[in-house]
Amino acid sequence: MSLEELINNCKKGNRKAQEQLYRDYSRVLFGVCLKYSRNKTEAEDNLHDSFMVIYNKIGQFKFKGSFEGWIKRITVNTILQKYRKETNLSLVHDNIEEEEVEASSSFSEISLASLLQYIQELPNKYRLTFNLYVLDGYSHAEISEMLGTSLGTSKSNLARARMILKEKIEADIKREVIL
Repeated sequence: MSLEELINNCKKGNRKAQEQLYRDYSRVLFGVCLKYSRNKTEAEDNLHDSFMVIYNKIGQFKFKGSFEGWIKRITVNTILQKYRKETNLSLVHDNIEEEEVEASSSFSEISLASLLQYIQELPNKYRLTFNLYVLDGYSHAEISEMLGTSLGTSKSNLARARMILKEKIEADIKREVIL
């Protein structure tokens, strides 16, 4: 079945087509969910929520542009909307100037799994801002609009996220040297 046929069958509510869509794209979208979630369980919940939105909005896909890009965007927006609704999510208004964290040659030795864990451990606003800016290439203006914050807060959150990650990586490297 072609992608167009699959999408059209999903638009008609065909459960087999929805199941196939899930099989075809769940791995890719789970990777997106992992980037924006605190842990694997939360990523699984976000994946489920994202597919529910995809199934509900698939009728809006007009075959213009990449379908994969379209569903990734829905996934990111679904996760961001969920975090915006959390009442315990407080805004961070540190006046930290954005600074570039110099990548030490020893930083390249850190495992991808460790780096993902450190990113997942960041507070929500820092993690979301870091992922949107560094991993997904959004501008601070776009991020501030997506998260409902000011431009300065977006820059501050990114700088703080980078500082925390740098500290965790340096501590990890020192721990390995001692062992």
